[in-house]
Amino acid sequence: MIQLSDHFTYKKLLRFTLPSIVMMIFTSVYGVVDGFFVSNFAGKTPFAAVNFIMPFLMILGSAGFMIGAGGSALISKTLGEGDNEKAKRVFSLLVYVTLIGGVIIAVLGIIFIRPIGALLGAQGSMLDDCVVYGRIILIALPFFMLQNEFQTFFVTAEKPQLGLIVTVIAGVTNMVLDALLVAVLKWGLVGAAVATAASQLVGGVVPLVYFFRKNSSLLKLGKTSFDGRALGKTCFNGMSELLSNISMSIVSMLYNMQLLKYIGEDGVAAYGVLMYVNFIFFAIFIGYSVGSAPIVGFNYGAKNYDELKNLRKKSFIIMGVLSVVLFGVAELLATPLAKLFVGYDAALTELTVRAFFICSFMFIFGGISVYGSSFFTALNNGVVSAIIAFMRTMVFQVAAVMLLPLIMGIDGIWLSIVVAEAMSMLITIIFVIALRKKYNY
Repeated sequence: MIQLSDHFTYKKLLRFTLPSIVMMIFTSVYGVVDGFFVSNFAGKTPFAAVNFIMPFLMILGSAGFMIGAGGSALISKTLGEGDNEKAKRVFSLLVYVTLIGGVIIAVLGIIFIRPIGALLGAQGSMLDDCVVYGRIILIALPFFMLQNEFQTFFVTAEKPQLGLIVTVIAGVTNMVLDALLVAVLKWGLVGAAVATAASQLVGGVVPLVYFFRKNSSLLKLGKTSFDGRALGKTCFNGMSELLSNISMSIVSMLYNMQLLKYIGEDGVAAYGVLMYVNFIFFAIFIGYSVGSAPIVGFNYGAKNYDELKNLRKKSFIIMGVLSVVLFGVAELLATPLAKLFVGYDAALTELTVRAFFICSFMFIFGGISVYGSSFFTALNNGVVSAIIAFMRTMVFQVAAVMLLPLIMGIDGIWLSIVVAEAMSMLITIIFVIALRKKYNY
């Protein structure tokens, strides 16, 4: 069994992070399956509606990422300092706060989803589809937030394989129900929403049951008391993940608005296919970052600076190799993936393939900034992590998607993602070099 206190070679590092990588990929894949069934069995407009309203739903669920990432950094540092009982109390507090907060956010989302959809530009049947899909998904929002949170907590508890098993069970639930409700029973958009909500319920409830029971991990749910300092530190540490998810969702909304303006529904559908592939490929970057973050946090807490240097060096080399490989794979799969999702429409397929060829370059640059942000979160430096995440999305992507289409037309929309990722990689490298002496990595 690999422990957080071990010395990590390339082989051991990849073995420890592999469950998190597969977990993130699997989470992304079953979201993609949703899109596949909606597009091929419900049609182009419902498919566009799902992709249109999804960024708003992701914003509402992003608090789970914040508490998971920020809490994992704090808990792993506390474990590194040797205070296991405090780590369990903080863990319990964070899970309970997430569950209560999730219920409140879900209720508000259900009430306001129609005016928000209309404000973003959806009209007619597309707006109706957005509301139907969104309200069903929001019913399961508290458990979606817990699912996001437990993905990192399983790693911190030294049980990444168990986290993978839970994700696979949730994913299989979604895929089976998608096939049954959408393809067989012809429930269309409603069937896809029910399938996704059911999988999120599984992904949130199963970990709750595990951690409430006596278990062999480092963490257990039990009695706790309100600790404003720990909660504040968690939110501060995880602010970059919150900002990143919210910013990415806002940017997706801007892309959709620009695409509606320049192309119409076809543009939103093409962007949806791109985002599905983006989810899967970036899931590899995110999975490695999530999987390695508790190791960084533990060694920082234990003041083991030689191992910190080892982790930093090996991780950036791994990210560089992955970035080049994923770029090549994206270029090779552009045409088959476009045909898989929208092959029933020749013009839409052609538009999607061209977008693919341009956007694939973002994978060359994206891995470094994703890992860099997570690395600083693990070092309990929420400020730098948040700056990297904020610059990557709200500054670089927003500026690019608003300006480049004015110069280059439709191609400018696709190229803007690439430009933003390149700029954020540069900012990340500057921070890593500038703060090397402060953290002794």
